[in-house]
Amino acid sequence: MTASLRFLGLPDRLADGSTPRAVIFSAAHGTTYPGKDSSGYALAADAIRAASQDDATLVEHWDFDLGGSLFDGKPVCCTDAGDIATIMHDNAANRARIEARTREILALGAVPILLGGDDSVPIPFLAGFADHGPVWVLQIDAHIDWRDELLGERYGYSNPMRRASEMPHVAGMVQVGMRSVGSARLAEIEAARRYGSRFVTARELHAHGVEAALRHIPEGARVVVTLDCDGLDPSIMPGVAARTPGGLTYTQAIDLIAGLGKRARIAGFDLVEFYPPADIDGLTAETASRLIVNAIGAIVRQR
Repeated sequence: MTASLRFLGLPDRLADGSTPRAVIFSAAHGTTYPGKDSSGYALAADAIRAASQDDATLVEHWDFDLGGSLFDGKPVCCTDAGDIATIMHDNAANRARIEARTREILALGAVPILLGGDDSVPIPFLAGFADHGPVWVLQIDAHIDWRDELLGERYGYSNPMRRASEMPHVAGMVQVGMRSVGSARLAEIEAARRYGSRFVTARELHAHGVEAALRHIPEGARVVVTLDCDGLDPSIMPGVAARTPGGLTYTQAIDLIAGLGKRARIAGFDLVEFYPPADIDGLTAETASRLIVNAIGAIVRQR
């Protein structure tokens, strides 16, 4: 990340020395499977930051998604702390750095917002909440990510919800947007159901609205949102490795984020699995940027 390329041009610290409401950071690599190349995902955070620059001078303008300005009429209160240094296939060290940065941000009393990276980075991100539980997990994804092991690895992009279910500070999870054949076998479905995960398929959300998912979240709960870009429809987020028709619309996604902010408390947010080499005319980067803006807006408006 270049020094000038920060999300919405946000500062890396607040001028008055106060604690930010949210801190954005990015991690290019988490746990890459043996023989796989995750370098394409390393381009995601800067693509999102670049897409956000068009809105950088407009943060005080009325935002019709939010029903007001981004910071709700208050001064800028969020920061972009930049990148964590990660190295592809340096898996254990990458996980340690992501978890440590998450813990540092939480210790400040701020909400961490992580830009990935593939869908392995939510594992150490969620692990960072160990001293700040209990938390619920709201996953937006085409896949349930409950594989126990793949290619001899237990911390890769097919494993995050399985690993989250094993964390004592994770009280429950709601998984939204699943569709098509996905990556799950019957064994993974049964394991998730035994754990008590609540599935809300894309078809259910289309039929019944975001309340079909929100009703499973206890009121007042602290919730970490993990958003895989393939959870949204590829017509608006084509820059993913596994395009699957029938995903969430942009409006459904931002209504889910806003509704969560009103019903519960967003304790953390990550956006992963944006694969810039597959993007079309920067559409995924633009949509991802707007989703992060909506997450910030919901966090600022929380009680």
